[in-house]
Parts: sequence; structure tokens; C-alpha cells
Amino acid sequence: MMLSEPTNCIMRDGTCKNHRPQRMLQIFSLNLAKIPVDAGSVELYGYIAARDDLDPLLNYVVNVSRDDPIIVEQGSIINMAPKRGIKLGLSTLIEYDMKIKTGGHEKDDLQLIDGISVLSKMDTNNCSVFTCRIIGDSGAIDISASRIDYAVEATVEVILSEFHGSFNMSLSCFTSELDEEIQLFDGSIGESCGLGWSVVAVEMGTQMDLKIKVGSEPSGSSEYCCSFEAHNHGRDSELIKTDFVSISVKLTWSVLPRPWTCVRSKQNRVVTVQLGTSLMFRRANELIKD
Repeated sequence: MMLSEPTNCIMRDGTCKNHRPQRMLQIFSLNLAKIPVDAGSVELYGYIAARDDLDPLLNYVVNVSRDDPIIVEQGSIINMAPKRGIKLGLSTLIEYDMKIKTGGHEKDDLQLIDGISVLSKMDTNNCSVFTCRIIGDSGAIDISASRIDYAVEATVEVILSEFHGSFNMSLSCFTSELDEEIQLFDGSIGESCGLGWSVVAVEMGTQMDLKIKVGSEPSGSSEYCCSFEAHNHGRDSELIKTDFVSISVKLTWSVLPRPWTCVRSKQNRVVTVQLGTSLMFRRANELIKD
């Protein structure tokens, strides 16, 4: 969302040429593919995150504390909410440490998956969804994702108001003319609230389609859809009124920033440097050695 309203645009034929779309990685789903036999429902916690050459810090896709684990079964979709887009370059790291809570002490918990995977633009095809399985000591997680070459990021925020009783709600989206669905929220609602925000990569020249289902068990559910055309910058919004709630959808469009930053040297000079893949691999090597 850093470049949603820049001041240094160079416009040509109504399009900004100074802030260009970039190649991004879009994760569509995380599926709990395997757990110990006869485990049934399990309490899961930990994180799955990405590192790219825009920022060496973790970009959390999932981040769940041990004190507030999620309850899932084999085959369940794990909710995710990345807070910025993931740039896909020569190498993008997916780092993970997920555990199954078994009792009162962390030392007794089961390690589901733990490690680092490297994704490269050379290993993927544009707008083609692939699934890879991460196998750990006590199970496995399937990650479905796609490379999107000419992409911008859409920050999706949903605010609920004017309630008429409690209800169930699901929020999902489709991006870049792909048939794979991205689940953004699925749960019960009882009072006015915001559903937080999520970031989705969208190919320029296409649109993002939001699908919202609202209802209760006795009466069934109603489906509402809205579509937004991808832009380099700017904002879109739509208000949806249902029998249960008013839904305010707000979208902020942005391109990813260029992977350059300014640092001050020992001689007090400002130097422009690139946050390159060497930093990520150094971090990966440190983690592997640990």
C-alpha cells in the first residue's frame, strides 16, 4: 500500500509509467494435508511467511500464537492474511514453523513442519496455479500458489455495520482471470466489526472479483459479488446492503516499491543500495546452520 497515492507519477495515455507492475507470488490456499493417524481435530500454531528482496523481514501469511491456536482437521483450509504483496524474483524464501499443541508444555508439542523453501521465477509459469507439499515430522501442508508477471497489489478491507442479528459470513476472491478461489474470511459474526485487511496480487488488464456469502443456518445464505479493475494506484469502494448487515468494501491499489533503499555510511554519506538476494541467502544459511 506504500505507493497507493504517489506524487511523482509520469502519466502517459492515462497510465503511470513511473510506477510499474512487477512479478509477484500469490498464495491461493494452505491446506492441512496430513496429520498423525487418528488425531481428529488438532490445535495448530506457528507461522508461515515469505521473504523477498523488497524487505528482509518476514511477511507473515499465517501467524498464530500458542496461547490462541486454531482448531483444524486433516483437509482443512488454514486461514491466511498477508499484509503486503510478495515479490517473486530470482529467489523468494518461504519460511515456516508450525506445531501441533498437545498439552500444557511446548516441549511436548509435535513439530508439523519446520524449514525454508526457495521459489524462483524460473521454476514457475505465469498465471498457472501450482501446488507443492511441505512434509514435516508430524504431517504435511499443501501450498497452492501462482506467479503473476505484471501484477499490482490490492489491499482489501471489509467493515461491517447496521447489524440485524448474528449470522455466518464467508469472503473470498478470484484474481487475474484464474479459477482458483482465495478464502479471505469464513466464520460467525455477532456484532459490528472490521474483518481486517488482506493483500491480493492482481494482473494488470484484469480484475479482482469478490464473492460474499451471508446467512444463517435456518434460512440459508445469499451470495453477493462485486468486481474491481486493476490499477497502478488509487482506491475503489462499494457498499453492499443485506438483510443481516451492511458491508463496506474498500480497495487500495498499489505497485510494489522498487527494491532499493538509502543508507548512511560511516563517512555520513547517503548511499543507495539494493536489498538483494545475497542478504536473503545469508539469512537462510544462518537459519539452516542453527
